[in-house]
Amino acid sequence: MSPRRNNKKDRPERDLDEAMSRRGVEYVHDDPDGEFTVRHLSGERSDKVYKCPGCHQDIRPGVPHVVAWPSQGWGDAGDRRHWHSSCWQGRHQRKPNVERSRNAPRYG
Repeated sequence: MSPRRNNKKDRPERDLDEAMSRRGVEYVHDDPDGEFTVRHLSGERSDKVYKCPGCHQDIRPGVPHVVAWPSQGWGDAGDRRHWHSSCWQGRHQRKPNVERSRNAPRYG
């Protein structure tokens, strides 16, 4: 019996959806808060721990995430914000997060 052959000619081509085709590519996102340049990162090459501005949790190395910065002006590395993908997608549905100390009362 001969070994199984993987024949790529017989497989249909996969259609890449818009989000998958833009992974790792910068694009401009028009937002009510302004225009942002957005880049989706796979996390493979990240070696730093970032703080997500949406949930105030750490984004550890190796975790896929989104980097966004304002499109207007030149901007620099200080303007870039690293977001969890889900936090970036739901940022307008979340109310502002108030940072309190551990012993602070939770009013309003």
